Amino acid sequence: MIKFLDLQGITSKYESEIESAVTDVIRSGWYLQGQRNNQFEENYSRYIGTSYTIGCANGLDALIWIYRAYIEMGMMKPGDEVIVPANTYIASILAITENGLVPVLVEPDYETLEIDDSLVEEAITEKTKSILIVHLYGRCAYTEKIGDLSKKYNLKLVEDNAQAHGCCFQNKRTGSLGDAAGHSFYPGKNLGALGDGGAVTTNNKELADTIRALANYGSTKKYVFKYNGRNSRLDEIQAAVLDVKLKHLDEDNDCRRAIARYYYDNLHNNLISYPKQIPMESNVFHIFPVFCDKRDELQEFLKRHDIQTLIHYPIPPHKQECYKEWNSISLPITEKIHDSELSLPISPVMTLDETEKVVKVINSFGL
Repeated sequence: MIKFLDLQGITSKYESEIESAVTDVIRSGWYLQGQRNNQFEENYSRYIGTSYTIGCANGLDALIWIYRAYIEMGMMKPGDEVIVPANTYIASILAITENGLVPVLVEPDYETLEIDDSLVEEAITEKTKSILIVHLYGRCAYTEKIGDLSKKYNLKLVEDNAQAHGCCFQNKRTGSLGDAAGHSFYPGKNLGALGDGGAVTTNNKELADTIRALANYGSTKKYVFKYNGRNSRLDEIQAAVLDVKLKHLDEDNDCRRAIARYYYDNLHNNLISYPKQIPMESNVFHIFPVFCDKRDELQEFLKRHDIQTLIHYPIPPHKQECYKEWNSISLPITEKIHDSELSLPISPVMTLDETEKVVKVINSFGL
């Protein structure tokens, strides 16, 4: 079986380093808010190119805390609007509605799969306070036009960088392009922990301090609570694991790019399409999506050949039961993507033989 993502294989690449780091934490007797967190936050800030990193429990919380902090700082209030791509994973939307803010869904560009920057300005109203871009599939969603619109209308530009660790736009890392960014370290991410984990990156000290307090019960000083916060902290073991894997992130992303290049150069089946190629430094290939009107048949065909695939994502946010007030909305590009997308195997431990087999089988589909 060619796995969609071989997590065991990825972990085993750095097993001795991870074991050593985890053992150090166990022996230290300090398991929360300690040296490992500080070290990882410093290293991640240096890597991303921001002044501050604040570890938290997961990627969803990272986005929630950004918007909650802006509310606490008096820069937003419930009922304000946030522009967001319609074809994102549900977490991007949940972070907005969790804070009583209103998502304004904007269609993606079918060629890039990212928010269509030509549609953003017409979605801006007097209630708009932020644009949330999502670097979906590991592809950079930032454009100079989006940056200019954020400045023109004084909007907070927030990045959902859950799928794009190490991605760049003109020599700047995603996660440093806007006012703040949320990062997920779910095990399957390009930079994945051995459990849940997340972080916020920003250059704004007030925002960083507010988020750090909110994620620690609302406390700025022990037993003193400024906010109604929650417990959302990155533990020392996960911080230690992430610090080990961070050193190898660029190397792992290059492995993903090599597989993607092979796919682009050798997939030749008229029943299948894939998104427009962008500069390699602007794509870390968290997902390699292809599109097929016979998506379910293709997935079953690959399964019969012992090739595992996934669908990202079968139901778009506006068709989910939890947002039933949107169920009648028509977003044809988003719906087309969700109805036809299939994610091919790609990982830092995937072999050339496995990649060649995937291509050979796909090229034979429908013959």
